[in-house]
Amino acid sequence: MESVSTDVHVSDGIRLQKLLADAGFGSRRKCEELIARGHVEVNGQLVTELGTRVDPATAEVQVDGMRVELDTGKIVVALNKPLGVVSAMSDPEGRPTLADFVKDRSERLFHVGRLDYDSQGLIFLTNDGELANRLSHPKYNVPKTYIVTIEGELFPRLQKALLEGVDVGDGFAKADKLKLLQTNGEYSLVEIQIHDGRNRIVRRMFDAVDCPVIELVRVKFGPIKLGEQKLGKTRVLNSTEVGSLMKAVGL
Repeated sequence: MESVSTDVHVSDGIRLQKLLADAGFGSRRKCEELIARGHVEVNGQLVTELGTRVDPATAEVQVDGMRVELDTGKIVVALNKPLGVVSAMSDPEGRPTLADFVKDRSERLFHVGRLDYDSQGLIFLTNDGELANRLSHPKYNVPKTYIVTIEGELFPRLQKALLEGVDVGDGFAKADKLKLLQTNGEYSLVEIQIHDGRNRIVRRMFDAVDCPVIELVRVKFGPIKLGEQKLGKTRVLNSTEVGSLMKAVGL
């Protein structure tokens, strides 16, 4: 197995196992095992020497091909947005905004994409402009998953229409994945995954098949799940999670 190249080691840098431990890859002992077993690359070179020191400001570290975010100045905050909150950092009408949930943070944060005023669920705020732009840009096809309560029954023909594409007024839109979770004939619960970021696109898609949305919750954005995060609460993504987002958009 190849050992570290001399042009990777920085004598006054930080030990690689410490950086990995700080980034959430486990104890230093576990991180030492990752290095020794050949799971870690620095600047594209395999590193197996435990004494390797790197400069976190310039080094690109990957674990099994996933980039590790070492810049502690860049953060991504996940918010479970409640209903009745504008997806903006300020509002001329004085309505609640995303900024109300991150008042205690010193970073200048801005939101990634948007969620409708009458929708809830996972939305990101960050101070990393490049990551935010890529997560929002349709070019990168970042999928988003929603749990939607709709009026009526979502018959197989309607499911097929949503998967093949429906006219939403400014073009066609289609679901990447669709699953009927339950129905009682009067209402249906549906899981839908799309990568289209147009305004109110999920609602418009269900309107197109005459099944208006009653409630919409975004439960997943790219590789990040909402999970058990409570409504109105925030959490800072760890370096592993940020790395997975960066990988999803080619950073």
